[in-house]
Amino acid sequence: MSLELDVYQIIKRPIITEKTTKLKEENKYVFEVHPKANKQMIKNAVEKLFNVKVLDVKTMNMKGKLRRLGRFEGYKPNWKKAIVKLAKGQTIKLLEELRT
Repeated sequence: MSLELDVYQIIKRPIITEKTTKLKEENKYVFEVHPKANKQMIKNAVEKLFNVKVLDVKTMNMKGKLRRLGRFEGYKPNWKKAIVKLAKGQTIKLLEELRT
């Protein structure tokens, strides 16, 4: 049974942190993705959205963290992230690069 998702549903947002900024030097980009998306779906979505050649996709399921608000506590939702490696010489213009 195949899951039909639009490319905009598969790639939710880029994750921009100090660690992911360092990964750009290795031509790797990190995205939050749909929890049911597989590596092939992520690869096709990134290639279609950003017009680049993807060499490798690594995915991981992230567990939601415990959060408190006063005496009430709960968990943030679980989510999935993907580290996408691009072919040499290709880049993705992310929001941070567009601001400067």
